[in-house]
Amino acid sequence: MSNYAIILAAGKGTRMKSDLPKVLHKVAGITMLEHVFRSVSAIEPVKNVTVIGHKAELVQEVLEGQSDFVLQSEQLGTGHAVMMAEPVLGDLQGHTLVIAGDTPLITGESLANLIQFHISHKNVATILTAEAVNPFGYGRVVRNKHNEVTKIVEQKDASDFEQQIKEINTGTYVFDNKRLFEALKNINTNNAQGEYYLTDVIGIFREAGEKVGAYILKDYDESLGVNDRVALATAEAVMRRRINEKHMVNGVSFVNPEATYIDIDVEIGAEAVLEANVVLKGQTTIGERTVLTNGTRVVNSTIAEDVVISNSDIEDATIAAGVTVGPYAHIRPGSSLAEQVHIGNFVEVKSSTIGKGTKAGHLTYLGNAEVGEAVNFGAGTILANYDGQNKFTTTIGNDVFVGSNSTIVAPLTIGDNAVLAAGSTLTQDVPTDAIAIARGRQENKEGYATRFPYHPKNK
Repeated sequence: MSNYAIILAAGKGTRMKSDLPKVLHKVAGITMLEHVFRSVSAIEPVKNVTVIGHKAELVQEVLEGQSDFVLQSEQLGTGHAVMMAEPVLGDLQGHTLVIAGDTPLITGESLANLIQFHISHKNVATILTAEAVNPFGYGRVVRNKHNEVTKIVEQKDASDFEQQIKEINTGTYVFDNKRLFEALKNINTNNAQGEYYLTDVIGIFREAGEKVGAYILKDYDESLGVNDRVALATAEAVMRRRINEKHMVNGVSFVNPEATYIDIDVEIGAEAVLEANVVLKGQTTIGERTVLTNGTRVVNSTIAEDVVISNSDIEDATIAAGVTVGPYAHIRPGSSLAEQVHIGNFVEVKSSTIGKGTKAGHLTYLGNAEVGEAVNFGAGTILANYDGQNKFTTTIGNDVFVGSNSTIVAPLTIGDNAVLAAGSTLTQDVPTDAIAIARGRQENKEGYATRFPYHPKNK
């Protein structure tokens, strides 16, 4: 029989104190909703139905083309939310997973195990539960003397005895699909919240003599539902630990994993070394044996093997093998560094292609440039690429030597093997093999220094 999934993502999440829908807050680089959706894919659902409500268009954008959507215009409880999916799923035979979109730590493995448990025990409903040290605030799973699940009772409706129960409802379930929608027709709002509780269908099944089971999570952390910023930070910490452990198992060395922050989609090659306070975000790839020193931040970039990046910032860039960057360099979007390039301290590269073996050791700005191989930039070089309205390109050939404190005013082209004299301000093209000198002639005024009040003769 087929599997289906209903993801509940309609709520505002008032305790988050945010205009953003709760499920769109991010954990390790992607939204909580995306984490849930990825885990749900482990059960291979034939149909995914996402229940949307608050700022529905923003939620829909995240899963556009990957899910059906139904609108819950009024948030009247979890049972009411699932009712909204009836037009899509109501007549289908199979097993339906119901999961909240604010549970980013539940793994695909646990959901697959839940489905298998449900099928093998021939349950009409199976609840994903966890053993909590402090169960306050959670719905309790009530069992009879035969260890069978009889009902789920919410915190506000629980008796003193029921509040002592440690087994909690995680808010994730598997149901016989047709029986789910039949039972939902019989629930009501006679409870402390005045809402339609999805959990009430458990009692309906029990009264009908149908089998209800519970599958207990091995890892309590997976049960976390994020309702406020404190829980969001907790989810982030757990997810970061998982990510770092995965990379360490795959051969990546962490000097201080507790102080290293890696998004979920980052890929890192074996034998890479990450020092403390390294941040890797977005769609970033790090090659084998690459070293990232303390304070390095890389966003949506591809870094090849045997690269050393020292305390620098890389964004939307491509860096080839054997490159060295930093310390305190900034490689900005649209930049590409070829093999063996050296970008040194306080150098900024933006929207530029830098050829093999080129070096810019310090205090240099390279913007909107096409630079050839084996070029040497002296300290203080500036490619003046912006006139206040438009950006212009500088093209520099191979084996060019740029003297210190040179300013190159784009657009212009510098030919192969050219030499630019230190201190020059260049506004015209430089031919191949030429020496360009663009500065005022030096003139020495003999004895004139004695006229200044700070000269020793005048003190």
